[in-house]
Amino acid sequence: MNVYFCGMIGSGKTTLGVRLAQELGLPFLDLDREMDRILGYSFHRLVQEQGWVAFRELEYSICKDFATRNNSILCLGGGTVRYEWNMDALRGSGVVILLEASVEELIRRVSLADRPRVNPGTTIREDIVSLWNTSKDKYYHAADLVYRTDERPLEDEIAELIQLITTDPRFNEIRVNIQ
Repeated sequence: MNVYFCGMIGSGKTTLGVRLAQELGLPFLDLDREMDRILGYSFHRLVQEQGWVAFRELEYSICKDFATRNNSILCLGGGTVRYEWNMDALRGSGVVILLEASVEELIRRVSLADRPRVNPGTTIREDIVSLWNTSKDKYYHAADLVYRTDERPLEDEIAELIQLITTDPRFNEIRVNIQ
């Protein structure tokens, strides 16, 4: 049993995932970082040179690997849940938490990093709004629960997530080593 964080780009998957794994004493893996490790270079370069299809093929391979792991905190890519084959690979291997934030907060967070656009030629706002409007049903369908990441300080979010994981029956098979 794993804990998977999913959500739009900038929703806080990596930030919360790293901290939560540290606090719970669990292994942590991030799909984007795994992709960079496997490639030996940034996945941004993969997208630029080979396109999104090559990215999605590698993403699927990593999802299959994630599903074989146990008792880990795993962050999916921003678009991972938009593709049913990824969810098929992950099904039954953990609890999926959808991290949500307002469009304004997503834009603010994404503006701090140089990320490739899914919809080339769009602004960050246009890309995020378009992706959310066309895919929100897929995010909600993939999620076992939804958690908002733009209303409280990070420390409060970590404490709430620890409480959730250590008390909610959906996480019964997660073995934590609270530091």
